[in-house]
Amino acid sequence: MISTALLWLALVSFIILTIGGNVMVCLAVLLSRRLRRVANCFVVSLAVTDLLLGLLVLPLSATVELRGRKWPLGGTLCNIYISLDIMLCTCSILTLLAISVDRYLAVSAPLSYSRRVTPIRVTLVLIAVWAWSLAVSFVPVHLGWNTADYKVQHLDWAIRDEDKTGSYCQFEWNNNYVLIYVIGLFYLPLLLMCGMYLCIFRVAREQVLRIRAATPSFARTTSALAREHKATVTLAAVLGTFIICWFPYFTFFTYMGMKEKTTPPNTLYSVVLWLGYFNSTLNPILYPAFNRDFRRAYGGLLRCRGLSHRKDLGGSFKLYSTSLYSNTIKAVLQPVLSKQRISTRWQ
Repeated sequence: MISTALLWLALVSFIILTIGGNVMVCLAVLLSRRLRRVANCFVVSLAVTDLLLGLLVLPLSATVELRGRKWPLGGTLCNIYISLDIMLCTCSILTLLAISVDRYLAVSAPLSYSRRVTPIRVTLVLIAVWAWSLAVSFVPVHLGWNTADYKVQHLDWAIRDEDKTGSYCQFEWNNNYVLIYVIGLFYLPLLLMCGMYLCIFRVAREQVLRIRAATPSFARTTSALAREHKATVTLAAVLGTFIICWFPYFTFFTYMGMKEKTTPPNTLYSVVLWLGYFNSTLNPILYPAFNRDFRRAYGGLLRCRGLSHRKDLGGSFKLYSTSLYSNTIKAVLQPVLSKQRISTRWQ
């Protein structure tokens, strides 16, 4: 009984932290002028994904854990629960991929960033991410693509039929579908994201070397460049945490899919599953740890002060900045332009 009470307390705390943290991310971006940028729309989408996971999936997963992996709500609701779980996980992966592409465009071509990344295009990308996540999660489960005999799972499972032999509310799989799913929706996007961030850090290093050679006041310019890189470092940390949390689950998932028969959930299954869920709790903690603007916004929310009335003189300028790196580029070009004006006036 004591172990059950401790497990119940841990799971409830886990869910509360997940919901509260992601609500704070959404409120911080909404109320802080420094954070109201087009690029942060992807951050809000990721926070909404984690929030829905905490509201819709985690309470049911905790109930299943506390009941010894027994599902009392019948086969239909079990399939909906599984589909929601897959949808939100897929949406997180695709949103992180979109974030990495956005970061690459901001670093590699800052002058054309505002023309490429417009609010309309960001909206279309987010709609496509959510629509694709919905399709690849609900359609296969409700058409039976994931079962060995290609029949919809749990159709003969009635409500309160939890003691039926072999009835476990989990995602069933066959050899073909599990390989298509994990390669197309996890490993391939993961490789693309890692490649994007490698390109980002390479371009950033080249920019530092270029500025060091062209600008006398290197310390001041480097400080400005370092501030601008904080957003990229933050999102890279989010990506690294996502890999650590979800890679064990998908590896276990692939291994189980290669077997001829789906085995009942065990302790290892619960550990890798909740390790993946833990990613949704860590994301809201990573933002203030690496980003000063998020720390300030969180501080205002925790003190219950209106963020719109804070002294935020720099925020207005950032709203109209052509890119995240425009200040650095202006610092590089300003000496050259000044010399050109002086030469013109002398002539």
